[in-house]
Amino acid sequence: MSYFESIILGIIQGLTEFLPVSSSGHLVISARLFGIVNDNITFEIFVHFGTLLSVIVIYFQDLKKMVISFFSGIFSKKAVEYYKNDVYFRLSTLVIVGTIPAVFAGLFLKDLFENVFHNISLVGVSLLITSVILFATKFIKVSENKNNMNKSLLIGVAQMFAIFPGISRAGMTISSGLFLGLSRYESARFSFLLAIPAILGATVLELGDVIKSGLEMDLFIIYILGMITSFIVGYFAIRILLKVLQSGKFSWFAPYCFLVGIGTLIFLR
Repeated sequence: MSYFESIILGIIQGLTEFLPVSSSGHLVISARLFGIVNDNITFEIFVHFGTLLSVIVIYFQDLKKMVISFFSGIFSKKAVEYYKNDVYFRLSTLVIVGTIPAVFAGLFLKDLFENVFHNISLVGVSLLITSVILFATKFIKVSENKNNMNKSLLIGVAQMFAIFPGISRAGMTISSGLFLGLSRYESARFSFLLAIPAILGATVLELGDVIKSGLEMDLFIIYILGMITSFIVGYFAIRILLKVLQSGKFSWFAPYCFLVGIGTLIFLR
């Protein structure tokens, strides 16, 4: 992998991690188009970590309040009251609940993920599935219902399916939130906050293998370059998606996923 390829893939990761078009699917497609040979997912770890940093920067104030409230409430004798009355304690608890399916997938489906990650046909089919789900949000009547543990768990299950390249994590989680009656703002915020433990957990799971296999300095610099690129692009991608979502045009990403999915199945198989 060259420096140029690292930047290109970093841009693709930054854009597609938060836009509902599947970052993993686009990385597989891009690798096929550019002829990049990458037998492990070390690079994916670096660029995913870059996008993780972009979420943390944008939602830093929420995260800080969540951490403070969580540790104040969890050690309190009135944890139930904290959950009812403290918005940020409740939000932190719901993120934990929503993360449970991803933990299950990371622990028990890791080998499956690695086996299917570069399956280009699966990417095409999965993008078509993502397209259908995004298009369906067009017919949702926007609500302002509150999130709860049951809804958080269901959104977490939707996120778990994003283990397949081509299934958009952001698309699945935001769409699920909308289907469950959450507002556009709350669906997006919960989706992005839910990405933090998911990406961090995947990074930690793979970090041991990366350390064992070692990493040459030239490759390390290339991967860091990709990480920085994905961080910068990811930051602006989140801002763009929030504006698109609030304008009620979230379903507009469906035709794009459909065309890329069809193109993948026809030209890249």
